[in-house]
Amino acid sequence: MLTILTNATIFTGQEKIAGKALVIEDDKIKAIVDKEKLPEHAELIYCDENFIAPGLIDLQIYGGGGFLFSNDPSVHALDAMSDGLMATGTTGFLITVATNSDELFRKAIQIVKENPRPAVIGLHLEGPFINPEKRGAHIPGYIKRPEIAEIRELLEVAGGVIKMVTLAPEMCDPAVIKLLTEHNVVVSAGHSNATFEEAQSGYENGITTTTHLFNAMSSLHHRSTGLPGAAYLSNNAFASIIPDGIHVDFNTLMISKRIMKERLFLITDAVEACDEGAYIHVRRKDRFTLPDGTLSGSCITLLQGIKNCVEHAGISLEESLRMASTYPAKVIGANELGKIVPGFRANLTIFSDKFEPVYTIVNGKIMNK
Repeated sequence: MLTILTNATIFTGQEKIAGKALVIEDDKIKAIVDKEKLPEHAELIYCDENFIAPGLIDLQIYGGGGFLFSNDPSVHALDAMSDGLMATGTTGFLITVATNSDELFRKAIQIVKENPRPAVIGLHLEGPFINPEKRGAHIPGYIKRPEIAEIRELLEVAGGVIKMVTLAPEMCDPAVIKLLTEHNVVVSAGHSNATFEEAQSGYENGITTTTHLFNAMSSLHHRSTGLPGAAYLSNNAFASIIPDGIHVDFNTLMISKRIMKERLFLITDAVEACDEGAYIHVRRKDRFTLPDGTLSGSCITLLQGIKNCVEHAGISLEESLRMASTYPAKVIGANELGKIVPGFRANLTIFSDKFEPVYTIVNGKIMNK
């Protein structure tokens, strides 16, 4: 089946293209063609002068569609979260589960493993192998150091569902990082009080990215640069950042982008309001906090984060889109996502000049028509 998207500006992840049409065949990108050379016998979709971008990818998000998944992992919560996020323009995401009990982790794994959904890439375990001094909103009672046998058993149970683990490098033996990476799990440094040297060692031992830069980690001080300094100076390590202007100031976002360039990518770290369970999140005007006022998750979508990058951090629209699609895809090794080129999966975000979602296409299908 052929589908043609026309009358839009196309951001491919490599260049900006106007005056042409995008052809999808089944679940793949087929071609970008002149409007005068459109294939016959295809479904034609007019995009009304909107923008087409590679599908947005959120590698750290806790909730959507009114549900905080980890509060009660269930098929209903999975569906609501997936549908809710696709309606905002996000085509792929890692469901994130914070530091919690082994039983909760296993239940989350089971639900995601047994109920695949097109936009759900897998799980991101943020903890429990973190530094209690930088726990942020995480539950201190569940924080622990990892043991090889424990990690091996968890990976066996997960069967490939775990795609990312956030841990504190100073709390882990290098063998733990090695075991995770051997099972194609992306290891991210976060909730860490690492010195510059400890963080640098973590990157050298296989950690490839950093969780919500500046939040819940050792600070960047002129006499002790900590984890942020190691991330800045690394040649290869990526870092995620929350572009809401609250978790980090927009000037910090701007500075970090200038230093890290294509190694900086966007996450929302978004949660949903929840008044029971292990994690209680209270919705304030522009953020979520714990009942005691501790900052927890954000309340933005990725499209809103892109808008903030453009309007408040001086980052071009093209580059802001790459920070929410091309670069996250590279972080997790998703070689068919993050660009609009022939042969790539047809995951697309169509949005207006006001950064409002118009269509979300996943595997060639319009999910919010």
